[in-house]
Amino acid sequence: MLRNDPKFAVRLATSPDDVARAQQLRYDVFVAELGSTGDGVDHHAKREADHFDAFADHILLEDAETGQLVGVYRLMTQAMAQVAGSFYSEAEFDMSPLKASGHKLLELGRSCLHPTYRGGPAMLHLWSGIADYVQANDIDTLFGVASFAGTNATGLEQPLSYLHHHHSAPHNLTAKAQGRGAISMNLLPKNAIDRKAAILAVPTLIKAYLRMGGTVGQGAYVDQAFNTIDVCMILDSKAMSERAKASLTKKAVQ
Repeated sequence: MLRNDPKFAVRLATSPDDVARAQQLRYDVFVAELGSTGDGVDHHAKREADHFDAFADHILLEDAETGQLVGVYRLMTQAMAQVAGSFYSEAEFDMSPLKASGHKLLELGRSCLHPTYRGGPAMLHLWSGIADYVQANDIDTLFGVASFAGTNATGLEQPLSYLHHHHSAPHNLTAKAQGRGAISMNLLPKNAIDRKAAILAVPTLIKAYLRMGGTVGQGAYVDQAFNTIDVCMILDSKAMSERAKASLTKKAVQ
């Protein structure tokens, strides 16, 4: 058990059944709700899975009263990625600067919450569990793909340009979009950005990363299978852990 409270329990998956439950929740959110497709989608079993699931750790957030799985995150250390052949993000982003940094890395991915539990403390509990995992594994830097819904970059020029101009990662700790899906995020000059409109258009998960001190890599990636435009978020582990735990403590006393 990573962490629990009267409402939620956060733990690592310990069995194939646990992983299957995570894949089923991912199917409900990514496929049934958001329209994702791809080789890993099993409509018969109602699972969304891929090659990396077998090599990663999976954090599960359960409703403590009902036992229902309501949130998941997939975590991959460098050692896991070496066995798997790569990090998931490397299909979309060149991670060379991060991998050459000497930092101990952790990839975050496949994050989702059951619709009923969005907008409340559930995500904070997942983040607190990740903070415990980071501390236990002595992680320096976290990174992972986060997404905008849809594949029309023109409709997202405000938020993508805002992230590019205001939240870019330093060059020695960045990742650069690569391949046929790579696009620039520098779609508007800095003085042409409507800051309020841009921030409103940034997805909740990306805003959460930014509040944790996150930055973005260079460029974005159009993922046709998932029907998303992806950015690579990069976070300092100490800042993330402190802010995650402070947010959870603040929420608990309100």
